[in-house]
Amino acid sequence: MEPCEWSLAAASDVIARAASERPMLVWKDVRRTHGEVADRTRGLARFLAGRGLGVRREAPELQRWECGQSTVALILYNGPEYIESMLGCFRARVVPINVNHHYRPEEIRGLLEMVDARAVVYHRRLGSLVGAAVTGRSPVLIDVDDASGNAPLDGSTSFEEAVASDSPTDLPVPSPDDLYVVCTGGTTGSPKAVLWRQGDIFESGMGGAGVGSREALKARVAAGGSVWFAAPPLMHAAAQWTAFAALHGGGTVVLHDDSVPFDARRILETVARERVNLVSIVGDAFARPLIEELRRRDHDLSALATIATGGAITSDSVKEELLELVPHVTIVDGYGSSETGGMAFGASARGQKAASFAPGGGAAVLSSDRSRFLMPGEDEVGWTARRGRVPLGYLGDREKTEATFPIIDGRRVAVPGDRARLLEDGTIVLLGRDSMVVNSGGEKIFVEEVEEALRAHPAVADAVVVGRPSPRFGEEVVAVVAFRSGQAAEPAALREFAAGSIARFKCPRAVAVRSDVRRLPTGKPDYAWAREVAKDAVSLG
Repeated sequence: MEPCEWSLAAASDVIARAASERPMLVWKDVRRTHGEVADRTRGLARFLAGRGLGVRREAPELQRWECGQSTVALILYNGPEYIESMLGCFRARVVPINVNHHYRPEEIRGLLEMVDARAVVYHRRLGSLVGAAVTGRSPVLIDVDDASGNAPLDGSTSFEEAVASDSPTDLPVPSPDDLYVVCTGGTTGSPKAVLWRQGDIFESGMGGAGVGSREALKARVAAGGSVWFAAPPLMHAAAQWTAFAALHGGGTVVLHDDSVPFDARRILETVARERVNLVSIVGDAFARPLIEELRRRDHDLSALATIATGGAITSDSVKEELLELVPHVTIVDGYGSSETGGMAFGASARGQKAASFAPGGGAAVLSSDRSRFLMPGEDEVGWTARRGRVPLGYLGDREKTEATFPIIDGRRVAVPGDRARLLEDGTIVLLGRDSMVVNSGGEKIFVEEVEEALRAHPAVADAVVVGRPSPRFGEEVVAVVAFRSGQAAEPAALREFAAGSIARFKCPRAVAVRSDVRRLPTGKPDYAWAREVAKDAVSLG
């Protein structure tokens, strides 16, 4: 009988046989086919299994917040080895763990301890960071030669030696119950490891919805072959999901070198050279430099059909500029999180703007008290939620698991913490993260709505909004803005401009101007930095 759901390794095996000669991974001058990657990842799997990594306890023996498989930390920049490491782990029934290489050694050490990492795959230029982080531990070390000239750590095995392993170790049979784990720091707090069944993430975040049989997957691969460019770092879930969604259609994944600062010219040259059909970006942080580059020089983007954006807000004004410059593309806003997968989507084309999100499979809105699911048109600010194929929980944290992934009507539900309304036509209007709401004079103000209003000002390059204590209102809205080169506006004028599109009580009561708005490596605003800046912002009265 054909499988009704998939492990990620089993899906990759079918695709590798159906499209063995088709390009799979492109990075700089490296090109590898689906067949070549399959051979390399089987070698890595044999290496890991030969070192004793694998399954300790099967899924039926575990609580939702427990992991019964060995884990491997990936401390890597983008490159084919990142995807190969993930697939090699999946084949060995081992769990790859994404690690943010911008963390300090003590932060990485804490993360390695939290997930009990038995091995680390790292780029050599990150060797000193890894060496400091693994002090006192003795994981298996696998180093990727990145031409940096840095020597590998003592006892480390080169990645090329690992993938060439001819160990006689038999590889285990993967299961849809095997875990896919993504570590997320969110906007605040310590990192959390979100535990997904592979059978669930395949459908909810990696393009596998509706692929219920081997024949269906082979047919999809035969009809596929698109070229997708995951521009964000693979250490973040959104880029991984873009990559695997392309691969699960038998396509080609293009990656860029994220060990150097974001370079819009290099990104667009890659899109042109590789005839990319879809490129994924992270909101305004990526879109604005791309717009500036498109205004400076021409790039052949004739093959590009879709710009997919998520992970941070893409302002309406920015989307309009992009569509003016590349009028034949569709911009697809994706809403989701590490806790939900791809949950809802809104498509904008030239002359057509998406005002709300069309929900994907299982997407819903919970009532404010989380007691029931809202029906279309109910005038209540509720919580976004997803039912069905959602994560099991957070590693090692029963309390947070039961709060974020409650069981409602016998089904697992993910409630990521975003507020929303459900319109009469069934689409969802997102209001923003509840933790970022400013409660001013009894009114709840969602900062993302205010940021959107400010970014529409022609002189504003970027804006972030936070709250600060106010003796009169309890909290007041403060904006931190950066202006476009050679442009400026008075703070009071910015407030008046915002009042043209949002209620006046939502508008900033203080404005701080900076040369730029600091963002995290994910492209999301650095709200901790903004709160510090906001302390000294001058009140508008």
